Amino acid sequence: MRRLTLSLALAALCAGTATASPSNPVNGAEFRTLQTAQPTQKVEGKVEVIEFFMYHCPACNAVETPLAAWVKKNADKVNFRRIHLSSGEPRDFEARLFATLEALQLQDSMHDKVLQAWHQERRRLRSDAENLEWAVRNGIDKEKFLAAYNSFGVNMRLKALGRMADAYGVTGTPTIIVNGKYSTEPSMVAQANRHLANDDVIPASLQVLDALVARSRQ
Repeated sequence: MRRLTLSLALAALCAGTATASPSNPVNGAEFRTLQTAQPTQKVEGKVEVIEFFMYHCPACNAVETPLAAWVKKNADKVNFRRIHLSSGEPRDFEARLFATLEALQLQDSMHDKVLQAWHQERRRLRSDAENLEWAVRNGIDKEKFLAAYNSFGVNMRLKALGRMADAYGVTGTPTIIVNGKYSTEPSMVAQANRHLANDDVIPASLQVLDALVARSRQ
């Protein structure tokens, strides 16, 4: 009986995977449902979508332009925000830069410039000195930047970012959370749809987001 039950379960899993498609995503294939739903930022008529990312991540850089276009297209449906994946440690210099920009309310306006430093200019912002040099070079007041960078609030935010990653079960980037319930990644979409060419993975991932947002609005 145990073997029969296991066989049926495996057959069901294979069947679910076989019918998976980006426009009709399957739980456990193109996305997964979080074991514990997380609270969302409530905005009337909109579904929260969170991108967990890291500045140095090549895949995050690759998805940035099409994801930004998708967010703009769905501005009436989606409340989008980014969260930098963090270890929660004080010397996580990438996450500290993100938390500092967040404290200065510059995380959105400076986002592309940080990515440009990493991926076009090949600057490695992996120290306090490199982060400060980048900030000053990009017109941020040195004293204001340092006050935020070394503040108690930013230290606490780093710890909170680490806890958030644990709560959402995020271990890699980019990971996108929809409505505090569903988690998807381009790598999951590619794995579930092996026929996709590399250039089609990101568009297919956006189809999955369309479906998950629609599901969340029902």
